[in-house]
Amino acid sequence: MRRQYSGNAQGVINGIGVVTCVYVNPQQDRFWLIDYRIYDPQGDGKTKLDHLKDMLSGLVYQKDLPFTGVLMDSWYATKTVMRHIEQMQKTYYCPLKTNRRVDDSAGTIPYQRVDSLTWTKAERKQGKSIKIRGFPKDHKVKLFRVASSDRRTAYVVTNDHAQNDSSVVQQVCHQRWKIEQFHREVKQVTGLEKCQCRLARIVRNHIGCAMLVWIRLEQVAYQTGQTIYQVKYRGLADFLRQQLKAPHIPMVIA
Repeated sequence: MRRQYSGNAQGVINGIGVVTCVYVNPQQDRFWLIDYRIYDPQGDGKTKLDHLKDMLSGLVYQKDLPFTGVLMDSWYATKTVMRHIEQMQKTYYCPLKTNRRVDDSAGTIPYQRVDSLTWTKAERKQGKSIKIRGFPKDHKVKLFRVASSDRRTAYVVTNDHAQNDSSVVQQVCHQRWKIEQFHREVKQVTGLEKCQCRLARIVRNHIGCAMLVWIRLEQVAYQTGQTIYQVKYRGLADFLRQQLKAPHIPMVIA
């Protein structure tokens, strides 16, 4: 556990130092955990951005996993990460923080906050081409203004310049919440946050075992048509019923 910023909570909270990567199949409405990294800057000197780039490179150059796009939150919407994805010839969709400085005037006016841009009716539907401050002079991305799941306005950029439908962008970005679903499930059904150990190796083993438990529960849930919570708690109930039927079982009530 470490104190870290949470975009969902809009503040600093106690969180697990793990950077995760999930694979989403929109047609099947399923997702799989494919990689994760322990965030331990004191141990290996790597930032979360370094871990993200390592995982993406591994998917492309080692695992050869077929995928077309990368979805990430505003924390990872940096020049380093976005250029890294472009070098791998993949597309990305990611929201920008509202105070990010951009230019939609081709250099005729100074950079301004992304939430202060003016939008025509056509741009609201088709997006607009912008330059993000700090990027090369000729580097443009497509910006869309969409409604996020929490009813706030999100400003989403993509290097897919052929994209011209804000409703499609909204649907694509909605898939990003699969990773939030994974985080919620892995915490609630595996006890990922409840390890009382302090030795680094034991903590790493605990996290690894929790990930394996989630993978197995998700697999059984899909095969049986249940939720991951039904698999866990119905399985526990069945185990307790079997134990209660056995003779001479000592019981402790607390």
